[in-house]
Amino acid sequence: MNPVQMEQSEEASAKRKTGIVRFGVIGYGYWGPNVVRNLESLDDSKVVMICDKSPAARKRIQNLYSNIQVTAESENIMTSSEIDAVAVVTPVWTHYELAKTALENGKHVFVEKPFTSNVAQAEELIELAEKKNLKIMVDHTFLFTGAVKKIAQLVKEGALGKLYYYDSTRVNLGLFQHDVNVLWDLAPHDLSIMDHLIDEKPEAIVATGQSHLNSHEDVAYMTVYFPNKVIAHINVNWLSPVKVRTTLIGGEKKMLVWNDLEADEKIKIYDKGVNINNQQGVYKLLVNYRSGDMWAPQIEQIEALRQELGYFLNCISSNQTPTNDGHAGLRVVKMLEAATVSLGKRGELVYV
Repeated sequence: MNPVQMEQSEEASAKRKTGIVRFGVIGYGYWGPNVVRNLESLDDSKVVMICDKSPAARKRIQNLYSNIQVTAESENIMTSSEIDAVAVVTPVWTHYELAKTALENGKHVFVEKPFTSNVAQAEELIELAEKKNLKIMVDHTFLFTGAVKKIAQLVKEGALGKLYYYDSTRVNLGLFQHDVNVLWDLAPHDLSIMDHLIDEKPEAIVATGQSHLNSHEDVAYMTVYFPNKVIAHINVNWLSPVKVRTTLIGGEKKMLVWNDLEADEKIKIYDKGVNINNQQGVYKLLVNYRSGDMWAPQIEQIEALRQELGYFLNCISSNQTPTNDGHAGLRVVKMLEAATVSLGKRGELVYV
């Protein structure tokens, strides 16, 4: 760290002692406005500067937030001694360079999913953050929804029993991305949820897909095999005539359906299952199907992004490692990288 960076780091450390974390936000397109709005609503954070290349975006920022500095150059955020943390809300191919520059300038990093474009980039950023004692949080927003928090609680308590499968359909018409395929765009949601719910690490992945409207796959299917016999299947699609956000999680004791588009009963738990009784030797198995009640647990009504950013602030102030840190982001990127290899080989099994 050069003398200028040391001076900036000392100034930023002094400001953090006031309890306010000052943010620079890079990217004000689709998701950036939500990040800015939530950061501004939290007591312990303040957005000092927003960067976007688009003149129209910069004009929108100025109309909404007269007290926030606006710039077209990310370097102004990176080198500012008034900024403690940087939110990178830009296309994935830009994440590595922006996050690396922020860390090199002594800033904590909040970065949009997926973390990086490949495993090597993720590993380098993790090493750099650890070397500088800085925090990385990857924006796995769904982990902070009331639905996923309830599902995690049920899994941890053993309410579902031993997990058998995770089956997700995440489809809609658009939004088409021009820099990544549909797997890299939509699957990180489910991969981060699976990583959070399933203790075992995946051992192999199969992915198939097809491109119809541009060079990137717009329809894809991904199967993840775990060593404990849990199997996961993800269906992602930009060409569906309807929007579907449904996940089925099957366990030994109970089965769960999560429909994220439901206004009220997002989660339904079914007391249904299969019992296998061994009678008179291994070749005579009796299968009993159990069917019981369905119940819908109450779900906490929260804005997940606000909860996530509040958690990030707490991790910075208390020097805690976030659950969705760089290592969590790396695990998702590893699965996406393996899926990309499998896609290129038309569904060949790839070990993670």
